Order: sequence, then C-alpha cells, then structure tokens
Amino acid sequence: MSNKLLSALFAAGFAVMMMSSASFAADETLAEFHVEMGGCETCHADGEPSKDGAYEFEQCQSCHGSLAEMDENHKPHDGILMCADCHAPHEIKVGEMPTCDTCHDDGRVAK
Repeated sequence: MSNKLLSALFAAGFAVMMMSSASFAADETLAEFHVEMGGCETCHADGEPSKDGAYEFEQCQSCHGSLAEMDENHKPHDGILMCADCHAPHEIKVGEMPTCDTCHDDGRVAK
C-alpha cells in the first residue's frame, strides 16, 4: 500500500476516532491519552523520560511512522525535529494541533 494511501486512511481513522471520543478526550493531554495504552512505558523506557528524547521519538515512529512517511507538513522536518518538539505531549490536549506560525514567522522563516 502506498504511503499516501496509508496516510489518508490514518487521517480518516483519526478523524472518526476524534469525533467519537471528543466528549471524553477534549480535556485530556496527548500523554494522558497514550498512557491509557500501557502506562508511562508506552512512551518512556522504564516509565522515565530519556535525557535526549530519542527513545520517545522512536516510540512515536513505531506507531505513527517516520516524519519522512507522513504528510507534507511533516516531511520537511525529517532529520531536524522530533515529534515532541511540536506535539508537546504533556502540554497539548488531544485534538489540538500546533500551527506553522508556532515556530515560523509567516510560515516560511524560523523565528
């Protein structure tokens, strides 16, 4: 199956999940949402954050795929950023998405 088709299917499934779970997940952070899958160990080795975030980044990619395999918003960041750089899991609520302007001035130049 092509990466574009897989991405589209994932996006559609995620949208359905978000619509069906919006009532209980709206106040839940990404970390709280993921911990329901298996505790802190879902993302952290031995339940503790790594010093450089590399282990957590690998955990993200093991479920969601690499940045290079994702949509056009993610591909340019491959090899530059880790998932938590934009999707701060202990701060961002489920369904909230960072915008390009969070880090880029006018979406083109790094601040």
